[in-house]
Amino acid sequence: MYPKGNLFIPASHGRLEAILKEPSGERRGAALVCHPHPLGGGTMHNKVVFRAAAGLVDAGLATIRFNFRGVGASTGTHQEIEGGIEDVRDALDYLAAQFPGDDVTLAGFSFGSRTGMAVGKDDERVKRLISIGTPVDKYGDYGFLIGLRKPILFVHGDKDEFGSIENLRSLAGEVSKTTDAELVVFNDCGHFFDEHLNELRKAISDWVGRKMSTN
Repeated sequence: MYPKGNLFIPASHGRLEAILKEPSGERRGAALVCHPHPLGGGTMHNKVVFRAAAGLVDAGLATIRFNFRGVGASTGTHQEIEGGIEDVRDALDYLAAQFPGDDVTLAGFSFGSRTGMAVGKDDERVKRLISIGTPVDKYGDYGFLIGLRKPILFVHGDKDEFGSIENLRSLAGEVSKTTDAELVVFNDCGHFFDEHLNELRKAISDWVGRKMSTN
C-alpha cells in the first residue's frame, strides 16, 4: 500500500500531498525538499529525499517534503520541468505561510534539484540551497545558477550516472565566483547514494548548522 502523507497543499491543479516533520527541540527555520523524476518512480518517500529531510530536521528546521503533480495522492498530471516549478512554488508558498518570517532552506534531489533550484534562486524567502545528485548531464541548462547570491551546497557521488563529477565541479566553480558554494563528494557512489545515505544526512545537517550559525 502506498504510504500516505499527513497534509495537502493547495495547488493550481488541486492539491499536493505532503509530509511535515518538526524538530524535537527549538525550531530554527523551515525547509522544503523536492523529490526526483516522477516518471522514474520518484516520490517524497524516496530514500535520498527521506534522508535529506531528516538531516534538515536534525538541524532544527521544520521540513516539508511533497509529491509532485500526478504522484501519490497529488492531483494533476506530470508536466516536466515547467509543471514541477509550479509545484515547488505552491509548496514554498504553503511552507512560508505556515512558518512566517522563518528563513527557508530549499533542497532538491535530481529532478527536484532542477526544479527547486530554479525557484529558490530568486525567491527572497529562500536563504540557502541544497542540490543533491545534480543532473548536470541530463539537464544541461544549469547556467541559471551562474551569478547566484545565496549559499549553496552540492552533494554528489563520484560515479553519478546523470551528472559527471567533472561537469559538476565546473558548475560549482562558476557559482562560487559570486557566492559561497560548497561541494561534498562521496567516493564510489552513484546517483542514489546507496551506501552513503547516513553520510548524506549528516553532511546536510552539518552544512545547514554552520550556515545558520553565521547568519
